[in-house]
Amino acid sequence: MAEMTLHTELPADMTDTRGLPGVQPEHGPWLRVDEAYAAQIARRIALLDDVPEQVLYLETASQGAAQELLHEALNIMPTLGFTVEGAQVTCPDGRKVDVSSTAPLEALGRCLQNDFVMMEKRGDEHVLTGAVLCFPASWSLAEKAGRPLSDIHIPVDEYTENVARRVQRLFDGVQVGRPLWRFNQLWYQDAELHQPRSATAPLRVGSNLPDGPFYRSERQTLLRLPLSRAVIFVVHTYVLARADVPELR
Repeated sequence: MAEMTLHTELPADMTDTRGLPGVQPEHGPWLRVDEAYAAQIARRIALLDDVPEQVLYLETASQGAAQELLHEALNIMPTLGFTVEGAQVTCPDGRKVDVSSTAPLEALGRCLQNDFVMMEKRGDEHVLTGAVLCFPASWSLAEKAGRPLSDIHIPVDEYTENVARRVQRLFDGVQVGRPLWRFNQLWYQDAELHQPRSATAPLRVGSNLPDGPFYRSERQTLLRLPLSRAVIFVVHTYVLARADVPELR
């Protein structure tokens, strides 16, 4: 299945390398459907069916924010080839999902290619309060759930104390209706989308393996929900074979 999930190209604006945090205004859609939809959604459904405890998390107090996120997504989905009739969603591959009988983050995970990570302000920092994370890039949702930004990025070498302060200011400044985005770049030994890794495990994949045959890039859009004020990471994962990777500037 891994080969079937490959993309053959990147969006043009994802070939210009920028340093951390590398954020700019998002002028395109924050939800996307592309040529890898069928294969990626099949992998997502398998994970949601087989290992939901690994890919879903939601604090009880954040149920309202999760429902708000689903509502925002439902408003956009008809522009992406979905049919939304009340609580019934018909997906681009013909599947029907009843979002009224499915938990909101799981419903999003069964409809869309994107992963969604909810961050809410708790004291001085934003905390991970909910997620549907089927395609982690070498981190573990179980280890990061309920933790603040400063802990989530440990032990990323590039994530210095200065960068941490800048990222927290960025989260504080995200405005409703004005999403931001960034992307990362990693090389992997295989094309598997589900790549969880404990923070205590050796790093076997990633940017320190530039000879890897597969290039993986996440388009991470940050948006603020208008009612709950939660900040959402919307992550669209691209995986390309080395031969298809454009020249990166």
